[in-house]
Amino acid sequence: MHRKQSSKNSKQLPQAHHSNQTDLSAWRKGGKTEKSLQKHQSHNSQVNESKRDSFEQALSYFEKVQDPGSLRKNEVLQKHLATVESTALEKGLPPEAFDVLLNVALSGKFADAVNTRLLKSLIPASVIPESSLVSSVSWLCVSKCSGSIQLLFLRWLIAMFDFIDHKDQLHALYGFFFSFLQDEKMCPYVCHLLYLLTRKESVKPFRIRKLLDLQAKMGMQPHLQALLSLYKHFCPELISITLPGKMKTYFKNSEGPWKAAIITIRRRNQEKSPVSQPLLLGTTQHQSRKRKWNTQLILPASSASTSHLAEVKDKNSDLYSISESFPVEQLQTFSQLLQNIHHLELPSQMGSVLTHPLLLHYMNCIKDESIYLRLHYWMGQTLQEECTWCVVDSSQYEEEFKDFLEIVHKTECFLQEGFSSCEEFLYRSLPFWDGFCCRSQILRLMTWIPLSSFSEMKSHLYGPLAQLFFTSSLYFKCSVLESLKELLQNWLNWHVIQLDSESDSQGYSLNTTLSGLVNTVAELIHFVGWISTLALRLESSATFLLYFILDFYEMVCDIYLRYNLPLLIMPPAGVFYPALLSMDSVNLNQLCYIMYRYRTNLVAAKENEQIKKKILQFKFSSQTYQEYNQYLIAMVGCLWTSNAFQKDVHPQGLRLDEEVLKKTRVQDFKTSFNVVYHPALMGYALLFLQQAWPDDNTFNFSLIKGRKWNWYLEYLYAQGLKGLKLFIESSINRVSPASQIK
Repeated sequence: MHRKQSSKNSKQLPQAHHSNQTDLSAWRKGGKTEKSLQKHQSHNSQVNESKRDSFEQALSYFEKVQDPGSLRKNEVLQKHLATVESTALEKGLPPEAFDVLLNVALSGKFADAVNTRLLKSLIPASVIPESSLVSSVSWLCVSKCSGSIQLLFLRWLIAMFDFIDHKDQLHALYGFFFSFLQDEKMCPYVCHLLYLLTRKESVKPFRIRKLLDLQAKMGMQPHLQALLSLYKHFCPELISITLPGKMKTYFKNSEGPWKAAIITIRRRNQEKSPVSQPLLLGTTQHQSRKRKWNTQLILPASSASTSHLAEVKDKNSDLYSISESFPVEQLQTFSQLLQNIHHLELPSQMGSVLTHPLLLHYMNCIKDESIYLRLHYWMGQTLQEECTWCVVDSSQYEEEFKDFLEIVHKTECFLQEGFSSCEEFLYRSLPFWDGFCCRSQILRLMTWIPLSSFSEMKSHLYGPLAQLFFTSSLYFKCSVLESLKELLQNWLNWHVIQLDSESDSQGYSLNTTLSGLVNTVAELIHFVGWISTLALRLESSATFLLYFILDFYEMVCDIYLRYNLPLLIMPPAGVFYPALLSMDSVNLNQLCYIMYRYRTNLVAAKENEQIKKKILQFKFSSQTYQEYNQYLIAMVGCLWTSNAFQKDVHPQGLRLDEEVLKKTRVQDFKTSFNVVYHPALMGYALLFLQQAWPDDNTFNFSLIKGRKWNWYLEYLYAQGLKGLKLFIESSINRVSPASQIK
């Protein structure tokens, strides 16, 4: 019994510790819980102190060692090197360690194997002192270390750029780093570092000439183009050559050896540091150990130390009113943004801009191309690396990738414009997309694709999208139609904004002419008409699908008047007739409203043509008017005159020989689709009969005529069928009530 009880107590101890219970009975059963906890804490503190002593001994060893010898034969070196590596991976290195370890790694005392391991273990616990970097850079002047170590040092410097406490002295070394562009192996990484360091005062004519000479020698390298693009933004008068507007990736990824450790340390710093908490800026999702995008959405608090931030917190306005730059880490209020809008120093990690509302306001107010250049580079690289269906073994990170795409979409909505890097990502990844992974996020990104030529969109967007559309479920089809409608809406809104702007030269920078916009919008409408026609056949004219199709054409029918774009395109017959014969009153009412708006727009266009015959550049073709009239005859023939089968003249219309109609054995087939007998309205007719003749159970629909017909129409209008009312009142010449009574 005693053994069973003791074993039971031992099982309860961890549970009590885990749940922090303070119940007296649990304390009695636990026996010596508090004492064991105290012993455990004491043991942990002893272990930590032992590790701290070991690390200090290792640091002292590397600082004083003169002739280390071979790594294999030197057990002391192996021991201290392992201590540095384990400390770096567990909790990061303190700031004072970098001066010692960088000098050792770059001084050439050790073999490359040791220097490589030292550089890969240089992971900061908080910040990296700028002074240690300046002293380590001086070793590059004397060529003590090999080329591979110099290359690894540059990669480390780029990866750790956000952890450097100050960057003024690094900016002063801009010319020194620029001199390393001669080395072909180091050139891509030097360009990347210069890209992060470049300010307007860094752009000099001799540097531009050097970059152009290198480009002539090496060809159109993406890293050179990136730096030239940034130079051209700051000083466009110094660079006359045309640079490509879009690049998939500018720079190689430099974070490889340190990526997982960087994310772990950043996450730990965010949990511990009181300064970093207000800088999270809405990113509350958990941080991945292996992914890097979500940590880069947080403003790095390292470009100004914690103590320095605390000192200047109360005197921001006084200090930075005369300063050249205002660290964005301290930007907390809108008033600060207004006071320092021309002095902001944006973070080198541009991903943090996405979740900072104040910086998004800054992007809207200050059209700074350098921001978009850097953001395009970072976002394009991140999308390429994190895409869960383009990268092997990344499906486990699908939720994180969804969160990232959501943030990108929210940013595009805030800025009211799409990112070119997202457009390139969609064009590149859609052929491999299964239509399930991140569905809603991908479709939302599609709605912000910038205007481009039809040939480009046909091959990269419409083709892959159509394949998925026809082979997917009804709900996917509806989602695609909704996204294409929002895409059209964004294009039209962009057009209206450009019309309101004063400069015509800036209005159509993407298509150069209004005709380019008209053609692109027309092709999108034709594409939607084509896939809608086929989708209705595949889904047996499903009511749910028809609703989304008509919702799209409700925008199309008003393009001329609402968005001032000289374009009107009628829906194809494969959409119009299923809507006209629909068994759902909502779809029929929506079709009536669409036809009413088409009539209003066409009448306005005709009047403008007559008034401004010589001025108008765009005129609607007679085919548009002809197609509208054909649809109008069919609708009036169905809903009102009951002669659609005889009068419909559309090639794909309802016209049928009377002999064929008689073979259907349908009585009164002529009136089958008027407002009384139409399948979508028959339920209303039945309710009307019940109210008008409550004692009559025969449900004789022929009673709805004459004055009762007018009452029935008023009844329909009262049920919310406003589209039907507008169509009848605008397109049908009714006999006056007095004549009807007579």
